[in-house]
Amino acid sequence: QVQLVESGGGLVQPGGSLRLSCAASGSIFDINAMGWYRQTPGKGRELVAKISSGIATYADFVKGRFTISRDNAKNTVNLQIDSLKPEDTAVYYCNAQIRPHYNTGYYPHWGQGTQVTVSS
Repeated sequence: QVQLVESGGGLVQPGGSLRLSCAASGSIFDINAMGWYRQTPGKGRELVAKISSGIATYADFVKGRFTISRDNAKNTVNLQIDSLKPEDTAVYYCNAQIRPHYNTGYYPHWGQGTQVTVSS
């Protein structure tokens, strides 16, 4: 069984910064892409950033404020968020495409989500 555990959310003032972390554990043979999504009430979950084979991809609304990084040895992915805006308020979810055994395919896994609130 695979588990993704996120940390680092919280309340921050506009213009502030946060660092979200996600650690994957359990039955893991290999991990392909890892990334972050976010969701607000009434809206679907949207991609924020993802990283695969060292290549990072960002949503247009990131505009240089977010930086995704990954430690393959530790099966972790981080998201540094700077210059936070009130519209960044959302639940942020970690996602990973994980291959649990050598003879299986990759399957998507999600963390439980971490709340980020940007407010003065």
